[in-house]
This record gives sequence, C-alpha cells and structure tokens, in this order.
Amino acid sequence: MIVWLPIAIPLAIALRWHPPKPLSAGQKLPLVLSLYALSPLMLWAFSRIEGVPFSIYGFPWGGSGLLSLAIGLSLGVLGIVILFGIEGWLGWVRWQQNWQKLARLLLPLLVVGLLVSVVEELVFRGFLLNQLQHAYGVWPGAIVSSLVFALLHLVWEGWEAAPQLLGLWLMGMVLVVARWVDGGSLGLAIGLHAGWIWAMASLDSAEIIHYEGANPQWLTGLSKNLLQVE
Repeated sequence: MIVWLPIAIPLAIALRWHPPKPLSAGQKLPLVLSLYALSPLMLWAFSRIEGVPFSIYGFPWGGSGLLSLAIGLSLGVLGIVILFGIEGWLGWVRWQQNWQKLARLLLPLLVVGLLVSVVEELVFRGFLLNQLQHAYGVWPGAIVSSLVFALLHLVWEGWEAAPQLLGLWLMGMVLVVARWVDGGSLGLAIGLHAGWIWAMASLDSAEIIHYEGANPQWLTGLSKNLLQVE
C-alpha cells in the first residue's frame, strides 16, 4: 500500500475521487489496474528478500495447475448457470434474448476475470493466508484473511458495499478451502473466482437476466447482487 500511494494519490486527484466517496466505474478502473499491476511485483520482491521461492504463494505453474484452473473455471460457471436456471424455473428471473451481445463480451470479460482472480488469489489466498497461518494457525488464518478480503472492498465501494461483507467473507472461505483441496496450489481457487466473475459479469453486462420482482431478496440478494444480504 505504501509503494502504491505515490501512484494512487495523483490518480485520485486527477480522477476527482475523494474517499470515502464510492468510486464510479471510470474512476475505479485506473486505480484498480495500477494496484493490480504492482501487487505481483511486490510479492516477487518480497519473496526474493525473504529468500523463498515465489511458488510458496501457490501460483499454479505447470500442467497440473492449469488443469486445476480449468476445473475451477468450469465449476464456477456451472454453479452460476445452475443457480439462475433454478431461479428461472421458479419464475424469479426471466432470460432476455441478448445472445449476440453476450457472445461479443465473453472473451474480454474472461480475460478481465482471470487477471483479477490471479492477483486477488495471490494476495489474499497466497501471501496473506501464508503469513497468517504461520503466525496464528490454519483456521484463524483462513478466517482473518477472508475478513480482510471482504473489508477491503469498502475502499472501492464505500459503505454501499456493507451488505456484501458476509457474502464476500464466505466467498473468501470457500476459496481458502479450494486452495487446501488443491494441495496448496491456487489453481482451483483462481479458476473458481474467475468463473464466478466471468459468468456474473457476462450475464450482467449483456443484460441476460431480468428479475421479475417476486423473488425473495434474502435468497437472491439485494439490488440484484448475489453477495448482498438483508
């Protein structure tokens, strides 16, 4: 964060962002990209200073890691499709026929989803989880790293993100378990995270899903956001 501030402060001034005011999409993108471009470099530098291999953070090198990533990506997308399929069967949502728009968005949103997931998993389920588990144990490390992951979303979205905190924490815990299941590799966690982002962003951007209004918000999320709970 200290290294990023000399980049973030001029950007925030140029973009006319005044924390804790929520960021608009146009303000958020340059700030997020600058931070996410810097984070892997900082982790690599930290690993060199500590004299440990970069692989200690669980980055999925090699064929087995890529296979786990592909499995996670498939499971993430399949889960979202099944969820909305059930909601459609129950009459809570209606599918819009914007398939051409969806097809145009799939590839760029996949790239975005993978980039975001790689960086966030390296930071939260890689570096931060390692440090906390070493200091406090397995489960406290998992709980606290997931809590930090959830709370830091308030930086970008302000208190409007508060209803998402429980959902984000649970999401973080699922991704921690995914790393454990994958033998310490982040491949499965990156794939799941990217699959969720890709599926949700694609459906939202292409305006495929229309809520009918009869859906129980405690199940489907406030403001059409699955992570927001009452």
